[in-house]
Amino acid sequence: MMTNFQENLFPNSLPQRNKMETLLRQRSIVIWFTGLSGAGKTTLGRMLRDELLTKGFIVQILDGDYLRSGLNKDLGFSVDDRVENIRRAAEVSKLFMESGIISINCFITPTESIRSMARQIIGGKNLLEVFVDCPIEICQQRDIKGLYRKALEGQISDFTGVNSPFEIPLHPDIHLQTHLMSPQQCLEILLNNILPRITYNEIKK
Repeated sequence: MMTNFQENLFPNSLPQRNKMETLLRQRSIVIWFTGLSGAGKTTLGRMLRDELLTKGFIVQILDGDYLRSGLNKDLGFSVDDRVENIRRAAEVSKLFMESGIISINCFITPTESIRSMARQIIGGKNLLEVFVDCPIEICQQRDIKGLYRKALEGQISDFTGVNSPFEIPLHPDIHLQTHLMSPQQCLEILLNNILPRITYNEIKK
């Protein structure tokens, strides 16, 4: 049967995703870490990646520095560029997900509207939102790059938490308070919530 031209332009990704999940023996989702700079997003994302790889899962991690060094190197830090940064990240992680790969995304994602955009691109049931919560004072103490200091001195404008707002997520799937819990405790919570979602169980017909 000849494939419809319209189907080539707008293919249904679900059959491909199901086939890839069967091949890889895992269920693909997008795990999206959101929080202030220095809250621990990338640290926890990498710990989660390493643990999942050890357990045999195929995982890809994305973060702001990683994308801005390549795909998004043409973007600055204006409001529009930040939105575009997240839009591209969401589209890329959706491609991984549709290929059966688990995507771990670590981005500040400061506003509910931006998070909603990412959720709409990926699909609400496919995205697990993790709020990495930490007081800004402690984030400043962890600031290896000196970004908070530069923002407070006026060298960086529109820096989230200093001169640009961070909106607390309304209904995160997982809420981690990294100033009250150790990284290992956070990892255990993540695994307890994520492993049931990504473990492959073949549906019998």
